[in-house]
Amino acid sequence: MKDINVVDSIHEAGGWLTRNQDLLLGYAVNIVAAIMILIVGLIIARLISKTINRLMLARNIDSTVADFLSALVRYGIIAFTLIAALGRVGVQTASVIAILGAAGLAVGMALQGSLSNLAAGVLLVTFRPFRTGEYVDLGGIAGTVLNVHIFSSTLRTADGKIVVVPNGKVIAGNIINFSREPARRNEWVIGVGYDADIDQVKQLITDILMADERVLKDRELVVRMNELGASSINFVARAWSNSADLMPVYWDTLEAVKKTLDSHRISFPYPQMDVHLHNPGATAQQ
Repeated sequence: MKDINVVDSIHEAGGWLTRNQDLLLGYAVNIVAAIMILIVGLIIARLISKTINRLMLARNIDSTVADFLSALVRYGIIAFTLIAALGRVGVQTASVIAILGAAGLAVGMALQGSLSNLAAGVLLVTFRPFRTGEYVDLGGIAGTVLNVHIFSSTLRTADGKIVVVPNGKVIAGNIINFSREPARRNEWVIGVGYDADIDQVKQLITDILMADERVLKDRELVVRMNELGASSINFVARAWSNSADLMPVYWDTLEAVKKTLDSHRISFPYPQMDVHLHNPGATAQQ
């Protein structure tokens, strides 16, 4: 009796398989197709990711940014591949896409500041307004660039402090790069007394600048009277030097101007005011 029941069950199963042969075949084809989509998608994601990474490194883009963007592209392709595979086996992908979109929106809102710094970091390492070792002013914070990361940039100030500046703040403000140009211009304002000889003062300042080997002689050198001030005649002097010599030239020239003008008895006047006293009593007695 038991053997008969087993045989009947086998016959029923065989009949069900026969009746649903097309349906099962369709499922099998869809599953195989979904697996093939996954395999091909993973291979394509890997190839595109490596190609993008190699191209960015070839353009001297920071390796951290190159790795991050190539990984982002890879996982994006994998996500689309998974959605396509699920759709192939009959899963309604519209709801999956909606869930992923809502999750992405929530994460984006929660990480709004971080994503802003991330986008700014990508722009900084792509366009490179400053590089490691350069002296810059980032919105009032000046220092030597130690490194540029995805989310922030690190500076060392002239007095030895380490300052970490969010990249979003860097992009939003002015970037002043003091090291990018090989030569920079100094400017001095020198005031002398009204009794000084104008031509002599101009010649003395010019001689000081021309005698300094660090001053670039092929660039414009200017020494002119600039202002008739309240207490002094003010001269402006402008000279170019290599960026590394900028401050030493400035300081040495100031010292040389003071010593030279002193030796020629040309005074540096203090602010002064003429005061006239009037005595009404004395006038009345006269």
